[in-house]
Amino acid sequence: MTDAPMSWAEQPSTARFRKGVSDAAPALGLSAAVIVFWELVIRLFGVPSFVLPAPTAVVASLAANWRALAVAAEATAIEVLFGFVLSGIVGIAVAIVIVRFERFGRAVYPLIVLFQNVPKVALAPIFILWFGYDLAPKILLIVVIAFFPVAIDMLAGLQSVDPSFVSLMRSVGASRGKIMLRVRIPHSLPHLMAGLKVAITFSVIGAIVGEFAGANQGLGYVIQFASTQLDTPLIFAALIVVSVLGLAFYYVVEFAERWLVPWAPKFDPVQAAG
Repeated sequence: MTDAPMSWAEQPSTARFRKGVSDAAPALGLSAAVIVFWELVIRLFGVPSFVLPAPTAVVASLAANWRALAVAAEATAIEVLFGFVLSGIVGIAVAIVIVRFERFGRAVYPLIVLFQNVPKVALAPIFILWFGYDLAPKILLIVVIAFFPVAIDMLAGLQSVDPSFVSLMRSVGASRGKIMLRVRIPHSLPHLMAGLKVAITFSVIGAIVGEFAGANQGLGYVIQFASTQLDTPLIFAALIVVSVLGLAFYYVVEFAERWLVPWAPKFDPVQAAG
């Protein structure tokens, strides 16, 4: 009889590090090849920097503007963090209310879907008009963009419980609230973490959109300012910082998933390809 494979949290730190390096190697190799090809194309065809900068020009812009980009990244990170936390709370609350109060849920669910189809870019100027240019409109925009995947995935998890478990709990006199707390919510945690991973990426997008609409700081403001100056290398430098920031937030959520719900199935690109 073979032993069950260890979970990610049970593996030694050196094994986790080696696995992380081996998993990242293909992506790093492909990225290096793309960068080299990009640099060669710019040099061979003499593409102007304001049209498409070479990777070396982008790196130079990163080095020259790292202080401003670091300050902007900090402002954007604060917006993303607060907006993501609130969107998670709102999404969880919406899903629980829909399942706990069925009639009210049937009435409110179509309205939530309808609201989700409203272009969020159109809401950004309205929020700025209502709440000014401070943190509040960016956080609110992040919430309306990012709460939906949390609510949908949490709702799927709450409703996918085996009916026999619910019947068993009812047979021993458990109330609907206790069934929700003891059965439905624990069962929905893997679905919730999947929704949170989508929500964190939407949160970064929401922060940048909010800063485009009106801000005096943040990476979105840097991108918008650089575009007015035709400083394309700075635009690409800010985009790289946005991408790294979003990637960091995503993996924080993924690591949290591995620790909090280690029994949940994880996507393995190698197995998926096989």
